[in-house]
Amino acid sequence: MSLPSFARPSAGTLAVAGVVVCAVIWGTTWYAITWQLGTVDPAASLTWRFGLAALLIFVGCAVTRRPLALTRAQHLAAVGQGAFVFAVSYSFTYAAEENVTSAIVAVVFASLAFLNLVLFRLAVGQRAHRAAWIGATLGILGVAVLSGGEALGDGLDRRALVGIGLAFLAVLSSAVGNYFSWRGQKAGSAILPQTAWAMAYGTVMLALFGLATGARFTIDPSPGYVISLLYLAVFGSVIAFVTYFAVAKARGYALASYISALTPPIAMLVSAVFEDARFGWAAAVGLALVLAGQVLLTRAPRAD
Repeated sequence: MSLPSFARPSAGTLAVAGVVVCAVIWGTTWYAITWQLGTVDPAASLTWRFGLAALLIFVGCAVTRRPLALTRAQHLAAVGQGAFVFAVSYSFTYAAEENVTSAIVAVVFASLAFLNLVLFRLAVGQRAHRAAWIGATLGILGVAVLSGGEALGDGLDRRALVGIGLAFLAVLSSAVGNYFSWRGQKAGSAILPQTAWAMAYGTVMLALFGLATGARFTIDPSPGYVISLLYLAVFGSVIAFVTYFAVAKARGYALASYISALTPPIAMLVSAVFEDARFGWAAAVGLALVLAGQVLLTRAPRAD
């Protein structure tokens, strides 16, 4: 029996719910990643994370009898998505966090929604509503205000500038990866098999990069590392990325990528709970700007 029309959530409601789910998950992965650093090479940790995530999606598709085969065009799009979203972007992200704090990296990642609007406008002529541009800009301003104190406190020395540059490359890579994801969807790829293949391709690239750079593919048996690895693979990769690409397919990549603007406030809340961090009025102002931008992006008509 179908639900009455008033009981069915609208497409906009589902999109907002997806954004919230992703923001909560990725907002907590900043803390989980800290348990991955130190004893295991980042290339190895990323290989384990996305390799496990890809395997879980493949198994899930097989159990539910979802087709996994892709056409040549769909595979090529998955290769690009895997390279730029999972391999290149995350490699730059880990490298950036070795030079600056995660809050500064989060500030740079808040530009993802804006970069997506620019990239899709230039690459495919996709026009976005003015409200989307304003919302994306508010997201950048909000996170900048929210994390500005920490950025200024660290000082913009040479190491910080290198870290910011690496973070920007990570965001740019994610935007390019979103374009390849869009190409796959335009070619008829379903979300689950496309994500599984993209993660698999990204895992292979990460493994090859690790071998080329002399990384040791070890696993830290400590509970902190194992639990964080499972959380990052299952929640931070499978659930979050599948939801993210589903929102992007339904409402466009500008709205989906605004998750990167909502993630830092949640990460700060996690830091306050687990690391006894304290934040002042700038956090409240920044959060208000971020939420205002979210409202504008959610209500903006979808780009064609």
